[in-house]
Amino acid sequence: MARPILLAVDDDVSVLEAVVQDLRRKYGAEYRVMRAGNGQAALDTLAQLKTRDEPVALFLSDQRMPGMTGVEFLERARPMYPEARRVLLTAYADTEAAIRAINAARIHYYLNKPWDPPEEKLYPVIDDLLLDWKAGYQPRFEGLRVIGSRWSLRDYELRNFLSRNHVPYRFIDATAGEEADKLLHEKGLSTDRIPVVLFPDGSSAVDPDLEVLAGRVGLRTRAAEEFYEMVVVGAGPAGLAAGVYGASEGLRTLVVEPEAPGGQAGSSSKIENYLGFPAGITGADLGRRAHSQAARLGAEFLTQRVTGLRIDGQFRFVRLADGREVSSHVVLLATGVRYRKLDIPGAEQLTGCGIYYGAALAEALACKGEDVYIVGGANSAGQAALHFSKYATKVTMLVRGEGLSATMSKYLIDEIAKTSNIVLEPRTQVAEAIGNGHLESIRLRGPQGDLLVPATSLFVFIGAAPGADWLPAAILRDPNGFVLAGPDLRTDGKLPDSWQEKREPFLLETSVPGVFVAGDLRHGSVKRVASAVGEGSIAVQFAHQYLGGF
Repeated sequence: MARPILLAVDDDVSVLEAVVQDLRRKYGAEYRVMRAGNGQAALDTLAQLKTRDEPVALFLSDQRMPGMTGVEFLERARPMYPEARRVLLTAYADTEAAIRAINAARIHYYLNKPWDPPEEKLYPVIDDLLLDWKAGYQPRFEGLRVIGSRWSLRDYELRNFLSRNHVPYRFIDATAGEEADKLLHEKGLSTDRIPVVLFPDGSSAVDPDLEVLAGRVGLRTRAAEEFYEMVVVGAGPAGLAAGVYGASEGLRTLVVEPEAPGGQAGSSSKIENYLGFPAGITGADLGRRAHSQAARLGAEFLTQRVTGLRIDGQFRFVRLADGREVSSHVVLLATGVRYRKLDIPGAEQLTGCGIYYGAALAEALACKGEDVYIVGGANSAGQAALHFSKYATKVTMLVRGEGLSATMSKYLIDEIAKTSNIVLEPRTQVAEAIGNGHLESIRLRGPQGDLLVPATSLFVFIGAAPGADWLPAAILRDPNGFVLAGPDLRTDGKLPDSWQEKREPFLLETSVPGVFVAGDLRHGSVKRVASAVGEGSIAVQFAHQYLGGF
């Protein structure tokens, strides 16, 4: 397989030579660095590369070029290599044009000339962009393959697990073509037993448990130690932030997550209002970056489901799905929330077979050319609508209210209004899901009465429910199941009788000393990524104060 290409474009020969030399010095071992003296020459080069099916990872183009500006080149290059990272090289006077180009050409970054020293001003930017590109790049390979059916809940759960954990795989539809039959026959299997995972070493697994699969693809499923100073339950934004700050401040930190880093936010197709990412960032990328950061600083990650928590003196024991326990002095509950389920006829039977909770990005390509329906009017629903609009013929948003202004950020409302194939249906709900084996139609209930419409994909975003059923009764919760902490523990000005400490509970401390809560699981939390990250980092400071009392 040819090395991926970095393409530099500039009409100034001396500047172009400097760019190429800097790129080759740092990236020449892994990437092939090519050059072009103007935008048209670069487009001609790209056309040849496309014909040969060669991968392009990044464009670095000067803005001020005769005949075709850098922004114009990047706009025209984008359809040819949409996943390639786009960087604009500008003079200081062109900064305003560069900022406009973030939207016009969907550039990922702009750099001001001169970029010396490259170790400080060029390489960190390119490193970050190439890391993002590699996360989504799937070269031709004979690696992990999944044989299954689009209309299977287990198949969907398996593919979603692999996708969210950034495990490259190839999906082979057992209902389409002869390839699946041939591969299954070679293993002595049939389409009656799917999904099947084929591993690169020639082995296979029929309908594997996700924790077993995690171990096979290289994820850690057993803790390295029996005791940690802090155990974080959940790897959403709050848990990942706690992992970063806990490890960086010297705490032996274990983060336990049954699915994938990022939590519910990890399934978001794009987050555009998180500080520091002017072009936006996908939830999966944010989760991946935070996971890498926490692991580099020393946090340990475990792919396991937590089933219980018990308290024994100064120790808190977290029980795992495999029956083992890990102990700690501090536990941080950061499991987040899950989407509420549709309570309508047909919904339970068709979950994973056309009805999905959350963005279900693993299904995006399968929706190409179809009509997609989205239930909900909050930010997560808006982000999903914009993402699926790139693949689907039409995306219909079904909201109970009069519109989106009361529940969705304005930037998303504006983007949706500009997207021609997204249609908003206010005061409309799904009354019934219909299908034999997979979703075929839905009954809508709106201002004009009931209407039956064909549908194969329905994505649901209708509020949040806490996943805290496994917690002991000693950890107090509100009537909706969200965990109480800090000042919220008081009733009529009094702390619960179970609180025996002489001090006040810390701000994020639950009714059990040394057990903290952060993020969406906490009663009264702000359901935003930034607030969850803030709470996760603050919780570590309270953990230090608690440990200081020993």
